[in-house]
Amino acid sequence: MDAGIRMIRYRLSLPVGEKGARGKPGGYGSRREWFQKTRRLEVLEGRYERVRTAREAGRVPVVRGGRRLLNSRHHLSLAGRTEAQWRAEWESSRWFLTADGESGKRFGNQTIRVTPDGEVSIRLPAPLTRMANARHGRYVLTTKVSFAHRGEEWRDRVAVHRAVSYRIHFDATSGRWYLDASWKRKELPVVALATLRDGGVVGVDMNADHLAAWRLDALGNPVGAPRRFDYELTGTATHRDAQLRHALTRLLHWAKAGGVEAVAIEDLDFTHSASREKHGRRKKFRRLVSGLPTAKFRARLVSMCAEAGMGVIAVDPAYTSKWGAEHWQKPLTTKNRRTSRHAAAAVAIGRRALGHRIRRRAAPPPHDQSDRVGHRTGQARPGIRGREGDRPRIPGPRTRSAGAGHGLNAVDQGTQDRSGCPAEHEPWAQDSLPLSL
Repeated sequence: MDAGIRMIRYRLSLPVGEKGARGKPGGYGSRREWFQKTRRLEVLEGRYERVRTAREAGRVPVVRGGRRLLNSRHHLSLAGRTEAQWRAEWESSRWFLTADGESGKRFGNQTIRVTPDGEVSIRLPAPLTRMANARHGRYVLTTKVSFAHRGEEWRDRVAVHRAVSYRIHFDATSGRWYLDASWKRKELPVVALATLRDGGVVGVDMNADHLAAWRLDALGNPVGAPRRFDYELTGTATHRDAQLRHALTRLLHWAKAGGVEAVAIEDLDFTHSASREKHGRRKKFRRLVSGLPTAKFRARLVSMCAEAGMGVIAVDPAYTSKWGAEHWQKPLTTKNRRTSRHAAAAVAIGRRALGHRIRRRAAPPPHDQSDRVGHRTGQARPGIRGREGDRPRIPGPRTRSAGAGHGLNAVDQGTQDRSGCPAEHEPWAQDSLPLSL
């Protein structure tokens, strides 16, 4: 709401009908729209004050289980549930117990304690100590637990009494109780950017329904064929998160198989760009931007790359799609492969992460010089040996006075008028000029 209020005030301050520039919207199209926005500004400011007052007072409305589950009570037939099923799911969303970890305490948690052999005990509060079945007011569960995923890592932490948080909750669908464990992973060493670039990178362009990726070597050249990793960001939050994790898992497996040590992504943040006050009636575009989970994608990618031992390079997203399509889409399209705009954007992202220009070639010299068009590119770095070496002989006359392949200096770089290169082979010296008679 704060972003919407600021955007309305900005657009109301502009003359009616003024065009926008440099990513900022212009004034409103008509006096009628300008008047309607003044009324909407009053509504937003009133709503903003109510929300701010409730937040400062600590009154934040929260629906345990989610608003979707609450609204499905009035539409049981559409939700495919009976009243008993909905009631069980509604109650189970409140049956949970959590406890934060404590470093230095026994097995990393004083409230919910899980031993390395799987025994679970809960420290009861003072009014419930009469129900304890163990010493020090603890209740030991009869069933032991085991962690199928990352169990060895969990066992190593509890063995040295490092902090581990636990959550016990009930799943009404399966009729089972679950115990979740979470902990903070150890700090990883910071790898220099030059080290990550040595093996090349994988440029990744995030879109509404897929990830477009292309592997680039250290010189910025695309290697192999592009890859597309699809996902479907619909349904519940759990389903969307699972789709995103599955796509990132396939991406990282493909990157490690190619010997790449870093993934290049755009530093996107659409938090302030999805407002209806900025994009107006462009509902389809607003829905597209709002559906991109940029923050969750970035957090998931960083954590999963850390587990895989890979680095993440975030680059400026400015003009990557536009310049990628302009400079790379057509050259990378072949008779048997049609390169998409998103794949070309992935190449642009990877080149920017490697420190190269997105443009495929530097401007060639003009035709009226001794250097002909097409031999010089922007691929080679200044420190690469051979970048100023002899050029191959080109059929046809090279100069006006001699034919192709004739003369001693046909491929001699020393004959060119460049700094540090002699203009002639024979040593010579200029006579000193007298200052006076």
